[in-house]
This record gives sequence, C-alpha cells and structure tokens, in this order.
Amino acid sequence: EINRNFRNEGISTRHNPEFTMMEWYCAYETFEYMIAHTERLVRHAARSALGAETVTYQGRPLDFGKPFARLPIPDAIRKFGGGAYATADLRDRTLLARQLKSLGVEFTDAQGWGSLQLMLFEALAEKHLVEPTFVLGYPAEVSPLARRSDADAELTDRFELFIDAKEIANGFSELNDPEDQAARFLEQAKLKDAGDQEAMYYDADYIRALEYGLPPTAGAGLGIDRLVMLLTDSPSIRDVILFPHLRPE
Repeated sequence: EINRNFRNEGISTRHNPEFTMMEWYCAYETFEYMIAHTERLVRHAARSALGAETVTYQGRPLDFGKPFARLPIPDAIRKFGGGAYATADLRDRTLLARQLKSLGVEFTDAQGWGSLQLMLFEALAEKHLVEPTFVLGYPAEVSPLARRSDADAELTDRFELFIDAKEIANGFSELNDPEDQAARFLEQAKLKDAGDQEAMYYDADYIRALEYGLPPTAGAGLGIDRLVMLLTDSPSIRDVILFPHLRPE
C-alpha cells in the first residue's frame, strides 16, 4: 500500500512530519528476500524515471546499477569512527556512553547498549553512507517488531537502506512470536515512560492477533518522497512532497 505517515519530528530539508510511504509484505519470506526486492525496486525506479542506472544528485553521481553495499552497524562504526572496537566493546554500555559523551550526544539512563550503539552509528557513520548501502545488524532493543536473528538473539533480521546519507527504506523479518512481542512491548513502554519519544506503546490488540497466528513474514517500507528527491535532483523534501502544508493566503 501507499500511505500517508505522520511523525512528531522536526522539519529540515530531509525531514517532514507528514510524508508518503510505500509498504509491502510477503508471507513465507525473510528479510533477505526484502533486501533483494528493495534493491530491484529502487534500480527499476531509476531506469523508469531517468532511463539510466546512474543518478546525479546535487552534482554527485550515485550508481544504482552495481550491487548495493551491505554493512553491519559495528563494521560501520569501526570504518568511520576510527576505532578498533571489538564486538564486546560495542555492547559495553559504559564504553558506548563514554564515546557518546565525548561527541556531545545526549542519552538517558533507561537506554541500553543497543540504543546507544545505534546512536553512535548515527553520529559517526550515517553521514558517510552516500552510495546505496544496506545497513544490517540492528539490536533487538531498537527493533521491537523485528524477528531475532538465529545467529545472535541480541540482534534482529532487519535492514535499512541509506542513499546520500538518507534513510530510504526499512525492512525486516516480522516478529510472529506473541510472547517475545509482548515482552518487547513492555520494554518499549518502560522507555516511553522514561521519556523516549520514539518508543512504542504496549499494543494489546496486536498481541491478541499474534496469538491467533501470523505466518513467517517479511515486510518493508520505502520513503517515496526521499526517493523522488534523488530521482529529481531536488535539494529539499518540500520540493517533492504531495499536498504540502501551506500558510493561509
């Protein structure tokens, strides 16, 4: 479906509280299927709109034709943060908190290592992800609806696609275990009570639906406005957003 989204966020050239998203789901598939499908979709959009697989955005060429890079969050922090962090270090809340403080990034005592690791990634690495890149290895703490990884239960089968340092798409293998989902909603509710505005509420109706049953499913969402920004070489999201909010005449 193509839908209208509303988020309580600030406004910038890349952010708008009201935006357009395309979401799709597929039963009996995993996030790996969604990664491949998302890459094909974005490449096809460039071919259809521009007749080429190379997109020039604000004077910089972006190659949609070659396979999109894949980069786990810890590897991104090591690559762009200039530190030889061991995997255990990037799950050490004390170390992560010290790094964030040195960067002037604010956080709360209620946030665990998963949340702090993501914040460190956003501070150090996100701005460098210019060429199409799938970021992987999201901690379960910051992925409340995503299935846990079979290889590491602290992580999830989730990806985000970044192009020109902007998040374009987000997808994952859906969590269909009602007990795990209920526990994660409770953790989200605690974070919400502690002041985390992005944390989710406990959704009893959703848990009840999962108890009836959800097949193994993969889902993804793609920000149409940000993709159109790239394809039309538009510097601001307000240049492409459908039905923007305007001042009265």
